[in-house]
Amino acid sequence: MPRKKSNKIRIEFRKKHQSQARSADLTNDYAVDQEDIDTVASQRVSGKGDQTRHRTVKGNLINDDEPESLGQVQLDVDASQTLSGLVLRVHGRESIVRVDDGRIFRCAVRRVLKNLATDQRHVLVAGDVVRLLPEGEEQAWVVRIEPRRSTLSRTSKQRRHVIVANVDQLLMVTSAAQPSIKPNLIDRVLATAEQNQLDACVCINKCDLIDTTMLQALIGTYTQMGYRVLMVSAARGWGMDRLRLMTRNRNSVVVGQSGVGKSSILNAIDSGLRQRVQAVSAENQKGKHTTTTAEVFPLSYGGSIIDTPGVRQFQLWDISPSEMSGLFRDIRPFASNCRYPNCSHIHENDCSVKDAVADGRLDGRRYDSYCQMVDSPGDVVREEFEEFE
Repeated sequence: MPRKKSNKIRIEFRKKHQSQARSADLTNDYAVDQEDIDTVASQRVSGKGDQTRHRTVKGNLINDDEPESLGQVQLDVDASQTLSGLVLRVHGRESIVRVDDGRIFRCAVRRVLKNLATDQRHVLVAGDVVRLLPEGEEQAWVVRIEPRRSTLSRTSKQRRHVIVANVDQLLMVTSAAQPSIKPNLIDRVLATAEQNQLDACVCINKCDLIDTTMLQALIGTYTQMGYRVLMVSAARGWGMDRLRLMTRNRNSVVVGQSGVGKSSILNAIDSGLRQRVQAVSAENQKGKHTTTTAEVFPLSYGGSIIDTPGVRQFQLWDISPSEMSGLFRDIRPFASNCRYPNCSHIHENDCSVKDAVADGRLDGRRYDSYCQMVDSPGDVVREEFEEFE
């Protein structure tokens, strides 16, 4: 029987969310006479004192689970005194939010939201829908974060790093050259898109720099799995019409390493965005760190797109090795035919996945990528990418 929801709920706060006051003269106040000490009373621990990590707040649970994370708690606010807004970008403790009438506010997050126990690195991310309590013409408090319908996350420093929220599709942007394409990074991002049930598209930029027949085998592997693959050139304008059609009236996010041309593609599909771009380093053919934070850009032809900083590493979040085969579209059909129901598809005998690789029915490179992720789902991609916060 589901637990009844209440307007008053007990939630867990972060550790050390408030400092413990210490007596200025603790030694002199210590009772030397042991007979003055009430042994029973001194051993009682109250769950309602200043040092407990739980508090009672007014709000509702979004589901029937225990409110262990921010996404499961919706705090009560006065709708008549607050405004609904979209988080465009986050800079440290300050967030830029656009409300429904188009006004822009510089916002700080209400303390109770920051103190809620959560496994996330940051409470607020680009794409969040929030409620604001205005403080003047340009400043406001974020007093509630609405439930997220989707997220894109990775692991960073053993914690969940939510990159963006409330997106419909993911554009995995890579480049044919300068820097060269990194298939293992593509596989990790696509696995994360599968985990979060996001539509995914592989967008290969700078196709004007090479003979594209060199990429046909790789492109064929992804298209056979049902992924859309676009071969574009932001510099020449190739494929921009199709990209506009894909992003029209949808909320999209672009992900990829530095230097692949994410910002250049945004400028090409909508000239009003005017994103800053830089050339790839001539010494090492690596991209320069131009975009520093995820930011939402409304598109003039409808919808929005979120530009993200270049990734240096993409560690999978909350994916166990036993779940990995379900995130590979090309491995799923063979995995159900293995002799053992808990087959890892690596060292067991009578494995349909390994047989498919041996027979050429499953791409060997994709299988190697799968094995790497199973052995170390939280490991980094062994390439040189730009780190972003």
